[in-house]
Amino acid sequence: MDLRKLKTLIDLVAESDIAELEVTEGEGKVRIVKSSAMPQNQVVMMQPQAQQVAPLAAAPLASAAPVAAAPAAPEGLIVKSPMVGTFYRSSAPGAAPFADIGKSVAKGDTLCIIEAMKLLNEIESDYEGTIKQILVENGQPVEFGQPLFVIG
Repeated sequence: MDLRKLKTLIDLVAESDIAELEVTEGEGKVRIVKSSAMPQNQVVMMQPQAQQVAPLAAAPLASAAPVAAAPAAPEGLIVKSPMVGTFYRSSAPGAAPFADIGKSVAKGDTLCIIEAMKLLNEIESDYEGTIKQILVENGQPVEFGQPLFVIG
């Protein structure tokens, strides 16, 4: 659907008493809902069969939500993920983990494996010390630069 048509539909809903508008054009479907609690319009484009929902436009919220206190940063040397992938503490299911809390590690010791694109990448320690915290669960996806371990 053309963005100009969407803008026209959003304006139509905003200026009228219509609470909800749904338009189907070809295989695409657009649903615009006007919330009565907040002066905000929401546009959602639905993909046929894919079940994906993508917001197209949204007005800023009238009031800011209270900000949660950030958790205290761990003290010590932080080993961060050098890539995006899946974090594994051991080389195989049931095998002993490379690193545990309280274990001493030397620079260059393997701490974990990150699987990226079917490749298993061993992540080595950049520091010498004792593992104070493991910040990621086994099998959890990790992002680039995400803290993995705290070494003290």
